[in-house]
Amino acid sequence: MAKIIDGKAIAAEMREQIAADVKVLMDQGVTPGLAVVLVGEDPASRVYVSMKEKACAATGIYSVEHKLSAETSEADLLALIANLNGDAKIDGILVQLPLPDHIDEAKILEAISPDKDVDGFHPYNVGRLVTGNPVFQPCTPYGVMKMLEHTGVDLKGKEVVIVGRSNIVGKPVALMCLAEHATVTICHSRTVDLPQKVAAADVVIAAVGQPEMIKGAWIKKGAVVIDVGVNRVGEKKLVGDVEFVAACENAAAITPVPGGVGPMTITMLLYNTLLSAKRRAGQQD
Repeated sequence: MAKIIDGKAIAAEMREQIAADVKVLMDQGVTPGLAVVLVGEDPASRVYVSMKEKACAATGIYSVEHKLSAETSEADLLALIANLNGDAKIDGILVQLPLPDHIDEAKILEAISPDKDVDGFHPYNVGRLVTGNPVFQPCTPYGVMKMLEHTGVDLKGKEVVIVGRSNIVGKPVALMCLAEHATVTICHSRTVDLPQKVAAADVVIAAVGQPEMIKGAWIKKGAVVIDVGVNRVGEKKLVGDVEFVAACENAAAITPVPGGVGPMTITMLLYNTLLSAKRRAGQQD
């Protein structure tokens, strides 16, 4: 049976260290600050924002939330971002996605100062990631890499198959794996012979957003499986993109859903905010 990669435990350990580092900075007169902007009343977004606020409070990071109505104009949102860009107390700006249809997400993300882009979505930071010299790395894929590192997975020379090609997870995690000298294959829902591609993988990273699309029988014996997917099935049940029980028969290690990658995403947001504050304090990474 597969070893369970406990995202909650890894996140808790990292948050302890983040809290300790925040205290050191505060003793030097610098308090890391995160601004979260929520436009509209999307229920999932409200839950995420609440979790981020609690995580900031637990680690000593100053946080401020800007809740705006769904009718907020693009111009007003851009004006708020401009103010936050100039606010010396704010080290990180996060605009919770999705945004209402009348607001251009790309324009909003590009308006955030690259120096405060703790989500890692600004084209400048994406470009730095592509060239192998990242400033801020996107939180979910960054969390995936930390989980692999914590589990003792050396990616050098390994065959990594990523199922999913989104800008949020699939593409950036592919670049991060390449930087660790893995051989990377990016697949998606239209890939021909997907079972064979997955079966060749030493590491499978699933981020396609389809419940249990990747069957346990596809997983190679001894492979490591990172399941980024969170899919609601029925009223309450959450499942990943991987058929978990069957995959446990073949995998050496696997993340559960929930309790796997999820806790790491917010942890890496805290980490990036701390990193930004350290730069403000004139400290190196």
